[in-house]
Amino acid sequence: MSKPSLPQGTRDFNASVVRKRQFIFSTIQQVFQLYGFEPLETPAMENLDTLMGKYGEEGDKLIFKILNNGLDRPEKHAKAKEDFDKILQGKNVKDLTERALRYDLTIPFARYVAMNHGQLTFPYKRYQMQPVWRADRPQRGRYREFYQCDADVVGSKSLLNEVELVQLYATAFSKLGVPVDIRINNRKILAALAEVCGGADKLTDITIAIDKLDKIGIDKVKEELAQRGLDAAQITLIEKYLFITGTDAEKIDQLKNIIGENELGKNGIEELEYILSFAALPTKNCQLQTDFTLARGLNYYTGTIFEVKAIGVQMGSIGGGGRYDDLTGLFDVPNIPGVGISFGVDRIFDVMEELQLFPEAVQQGTQVLFFNLGDAESKAAFGLMQQLRSRGISAMLYHEQAKFDKQFKFADKKGIANVVVIGSNELEQGICKVKHLASGNEQVLTQQDFAAQWQPA
Repeated sequence: MSKPSLPQGTRDFNASVVRKRQFIFSTIQQVFQLYGFEPLETPAMENLDTLMGKYGEEGDKLIFKILNNGLDRPEKHAKAKEDFDKILQGKNVKDLTERALRYDLTIPFARYVAMNHGQLTFPYKRYQMQPVWRADRPQRGRYREFYQCDADVVGSKSLLNEVELVQLYATAFSKLGVPVDIRINNRKILAALAEVCGGADKLTDITIAIDKLDKIGIDKVKEELAQRGLDAAQITLIEKYLFITGTDAEKIDQLKNIIGENELGKNGIEELEYILSFAALPTKNCQLQTDFTLARGLNYYTGTIFEVKAIGVQMGSIGGGGRYDDLTGLFDVPNIPGVGISFGVDRIFDVMEELQLFPEAVQQGTQVLFFNLGDAESKAAFGLMQQLRSRGISAMLYHEQAKFDKQFKFADKKGIANVVVIGSNELEQGICKVKHLASGNEQVLTQQDFAAQWQPA
């Protein structure tokens, strides 16, 4: 029998990790609610045609397809083997696979809005915190199963929504203590660049290549652009675009020299200038800046796009999103504009671990251990324990009668700060001894006072 193992790109989470993750989730959730978003959950699986064709050529290859129920090793069957090969190539075969695990939360949300738009009050602000799956190559900060935390506003074209989402990002990362760069660009600017380079049909080729700049470098990006049919003059123009530098104002001036005469480009620049014109972010640890190398290689974005990177850590983006003015049109419900952002919880966790940003209180589990020193003594301890629990104090009774040393060691290994001793003498006198392990301080209290008044150190 083989040793137990996990699927590649997935993880178990012990108590210490779960508590830290819950701290991230609860912090982000509080900020979502502070900004007026309401919760939504959708199924782990979607119909395959709901997902396919929505993430671009590269994204579609990473969708985990689900074989239909009742298929016993379809590769054994002649016809099925041929179809199975098609599935492995990323194609859909209706008889074998009709569903897939969700790739992100945005497309399922768009599907939900399309199905329920008649009952929703617009603008509709929702947040969603659930796992997603991608058949990506596992590496640091990149997993095949991971959580996303999304906030989206649909039913409004107002740029105030973009401004609010920038502020929401800043508020959340400030509360988490993570210093970040919030970078923004606009897909209209990229579309204008494509038009200047010869036509709107080049947009996808350009954005897919630009989106890889951080990973493969400018030389490889230029090679890919050439492979995608762009000529030397067009590639030189894109390179000039990618090397725009300076303050936001200076970068926008340089951008105007490249695409400023293009109508789409003008609109994109105006939208960026509007967002930048608002008040500064609520914390010095968060910086907002334009980044014209930002592409977000997903086909459904139409306006402002966002990306968040942690300062001081070598890590990919820990958040991102953008405007998608006709996403529900993919499901034959046109003209419902939207904009949304996502938090990459797993990467945020890694950043906070590396920077040691988790508060000590996050690891607080059981606050007090009652020693088990006999039947009568443990019954008295059990009664006091239940009274503490009714006051919201986490407590446990050692599971069996044992020597002091063993119970002390258990408390130490579990990180329990306080122990309560009720032996035969304490039981007879109606008292208990409370010891704080780190300081060695000991209190003697009546059991009545302890149950009603004691607070953990």
